[in-house]
Amino acid sequence: MALELDSGATERLGQYIERLGRHLKDRRKRESFAIYATGILAEGERKSVEPIAARACGDPERTRHMHDKLLHFVGLSQWSDEELRLEAARHVCEAMAEKEPVTTWVIDDTGFLKQGRHSVGVQRQYTGSAGKITNCQVGVSLAIATATQHAPIDFELYLPESWAKDPERRSQARIPQEVTFQTKAELAVGMIERARRAGIPGEILLADSGYGDNSGFRRSVRELGFDYAVGIGSQTKVRRVGSSGRLGTALSVHDLARTIPHRRRRMVRWREGTRATLEGRFSFCRVKTAHADGVAIEEREPVWLVMEWRSDDDPTAKFYLTTLPRRMSHKQLVRIIKERWRTERMYEDLKGELGLDHFEGRSFVGWHHHVSVVLCCYAFVVAEQMRAFPPSTGGQGFDDSLEDAA
Repeated sequence: MALELDSGATERLGQYIERLGRHLKDRRKRESFAIYATGILAEGERKSVEPIAARACGDPERTRHMHDKLLHFVGLSQWSDEELRLEAARHVCEAMAEKEPVTTWVIDDTGFLKQGRHSVGVQRQYTGSAGKITNCQVGVSLAIATATQHAPIDFELYLPESWAKDPERRSQARIPQEVTFQTKAELAVGMIERARRAGIPGEILLADSGYGDNSGFRRSVRELGFDYAVGIGSQTKVRRVGSSGRLGTALSVHDLARTIPHRRRRMVRWREGTRATLEGRFSFCRVKTAHADGVAIEEREPVWLVMEWRSDDDPTAKFYLTTLPRRMSHKQLVRIIKERWRTERMYEDLKGELGLDHFEGRSFVGWHHHVSVVLCCYAFVVAEQMRAFPPSTGGQGFDDSLEDAA
């Protein structure tokens, strides 16, 4: 590896790779996994098969053999992504829980920009990574979080209907027969169900409006035993719940926000940032959602509607719904809601440091195998970061922790 490990970290990495390798059940797969994971953790601009093989060998003749070996491991060999990811999730959970409890799960998605049209799942679609509609793949992620740390534990590739229902494309991309079209919200619920069955700790689910606007998603989250704090769009309709339980007129949250006088918009500071205090003006009220999904208004649970204005002069608001308890202070509510924004930094680290978006193959299985190895590497780095920089010391950036871990 280009970055040196101290003896303790070297031993822990070896034990970790051995722990993961038990799920591969084949010496050649275990060896390929170790080489590929080491290449992901090492320095280098690209973290795809060809440069990893070149860095692992140095000898051009041996490099070709190594390239073919790793290409087969990532793109063709059969092994369980779910088992490997779950083992990595348990590893990072153990490390995180030694310092502070894992309380929060975060659902989000990110784009993988592409030039051509043959990579599985690629099409022109919106991604927040680019802030526009562009040619890309989209992956939906599940991350777990403590008060100070974030770690992704699962990913699913969103497969648009243009791919899911095209037999020729499915064949070329080697999409398994059991994989059918699912919305991003359905993919998210599937990951939440898997992690819940596996006993991963967590109590609160965070997501942006792409998921929060989906009443079926919110209902599934509650049925799985979570509280949620999710973004919603400005046209979501709600009915305000009075102190006596009486319901007000159905209004969009945008129109309701316009009725809130400035004196009712409380300043809340939720974190001291590196450059400035992060703060905004917030208002809170109890509401029931008022959309047509077959559930009677009387049967809906009352939830908090949180409205955010970044300043006194801000004419627009952001909106969130949360089932978090009424006994929580407003500052606690805001702090939990804002934990989701660390996900963007997580994506930056996954892509910039560990090559999440560097996979150059075109197959469905290959994409998931590459992502699995990256998730395993990220879990190791976060565990090492927690070991070297516990929350009481203030922590440090991922870039610095990578130097310590790798």
